[in-house]
Amino acid sequence: MLEIPPMAPVDELALVEALEVGRTPVREALKRLEVDRLVVSYPRRGTFATAVDITDLAYVSEIRVALEPLAARRAAEGAGGASLREGLAELAEATAGLDVAALSRDELMRWDMRVHRSIYRAAGNPHLEDTLVRYDNLATRIFCLFLDRMPGFDRHVGEHVGLLRAIADGDGELAATLAHEHVVGFEKAIRAVT
Repeated sequence: MLEIPPMAPVDELALVEALEVGRTPVREALKRLEVDRLVVSYPRRGTFATAVDITDLAYVSEIRVALEPLAARRAAEGAGGASLREGLAELAEATAGLDVAALSRDELMRWDMRVHRSIYRAAGNPHLEDTLVRYDNLATRIFCLFLDRMPGFDRHVGEHVGLLRAIADGDGELAATLAHEHVVGFEKAIRAVT
């Protein structure tokens, strides 16, 4: 999932070739990634993936604890529309049927991102969605470094099922509570292995 390791140089020309685009779109994308704190640029040295600093976990979690419950509540109350809530019900059942042990680390990370991004979209507020995606990206980078050491990942996946079902059932209060517990539990799980 971390295809470019923390503090590794970002090869702009390799990106241009791999993505089959010009240098301008790649440079604009790198500027956006710098704003999102995913890369850092140094004059005459180049662009590098940012370091993953465990001290950032508290800052990232503080924001997610405030905003993830809001997104879950809004999604449950139908802010994003009935079709998005129906999609979350289907995602809940698909998540419940996952064989976590059979999935690769990358597949687990992508599934986790899919669940969270689906909830953000269903919240029906593009500004809230953009903010949460930014902080979810930062949390995911931390998660990638510690996933292999985290016991009970199936419990983490199971939390998604309850959260998605609460949203699909329109229970905003329960959805907000479960989202809060999920983010707090994530931080505790990471701290337990660091």
